[in-house]
Amino acid sequence: MAEFITIAQIDAATDAVRARIHTQPEIALILGSGLGQLADSVENPTIIPTREIPHWPISTVPGHKGRLIIGQLEGKEVLVLQGRTHYYEGHSISQIGLPIRVMQRLGIKTLILTNASGGLNDDFRAGDLMLIKDHLALLPMAGENPLRGPNLDEFGPRFPVMSAVYNPELIQLAEETGASLGLTLKKGVYVCLSGPSFETPADCRFLKMVGVDAVGMSTVPEAIVAKHGGMNILGIATITNKIDPDGTNKATHEEVLEVGDRIAPNLMSLLRGVLRRL
Repeated sequence: MAEFITIAQIDAATDAVRARIHTQPEIALILGSGLGQLADSVENPTIIPTREIPHWPISTVPGHKGRLIIGQLEGKEVLVLQGRTHYYEGHSISQIGLPIRVMQRLGIKTLILTNASGGLNDDFRAGDLMLIKDHLALLPMAGENPLRGPNLDEFGPRFPVMSAVYNPELIQLAEETGASLGLTLKKGVYVCLSGPSFETPADCRFLKMVGVDAVGMSTVPEAIVAKHGGMNILGIATITNKIDPDGTNKATHEEVLEVGDRIAPNLMSLLRGVLRRL
C-alpha cells in the first residue's frame, strides 16, 4: 500500500460508509484499549466492520474489535470507532489518519478521543480519568508526522497551528460534567510512543522530567489530523496502571484491558454527560 493516503482513497472509504448509514453523525468517538464496551450503548446502531471499508487500516490488537457504530447516544447522532489502529501494527503514520479524514468528509465537527494510558504523575492512580490538556508529539518530532507528504488542501493548510489541539471549551465542559457527577478528573500532558514495547525505567524518568503525565501508544496522530481538518477535540486518557519510574511495576496488556473494564462505567457516565451538554 502507498505510504501516503490520497483524496481518492479517503472518498472511496467515505462513500462506503455513507452508503450504509441513514443519519448525519455530528460527533465522533474513538475508543481505546478495553473501552470498546461503551459502543454497546449506542441506540439504533448501524454496525460496519472496518474490514468492509476500502483502504481502512485494520486493527489487529486484542480489545480493538474494528467496527464503526453509527446511531444515537444521549439524543446526539454519533459515530463510534470501536477499535483503533496503531503505528506499531505496521501501518504507515499516514494511514492512521484515514479514519479521521473519513469523519471530516462526513461533516463531523467534534471528536472525542479516549485511550488507555500509564500514569507517570505521582498524584495519579490506576482507575483515574485524565483530561488531555496538551500532548508531547515525540513521533512527529522525530519525523513520523501523519501530515507528512503531499498536503491535502481540501482539509487544511500546509503548516497547521498546534497551540491548542484540545479544545479549551470542551475541557471546561468535561470538568463541569465530572463535577456534577462526583467524578474527580485529572488534567495533564499525554505522550504517544511508537510501541509495542512498554517503556523502560529510563524512558519514564526522561518523560517525567519533561513534564509528561500519562503515556500511551495512540491518540496523538489522530489529534494532529483532526486539528489539521478543523475539528474540535476532547481527549480523555484512562489511567490503567501507575508507572513507577524505578521500574518495579511491570505493565501488561492484560492488565490494561482489565482495568479498562473497571474504568468504563465512570468514562461512560462522563461521556454521556458531555454529550448531553454539547
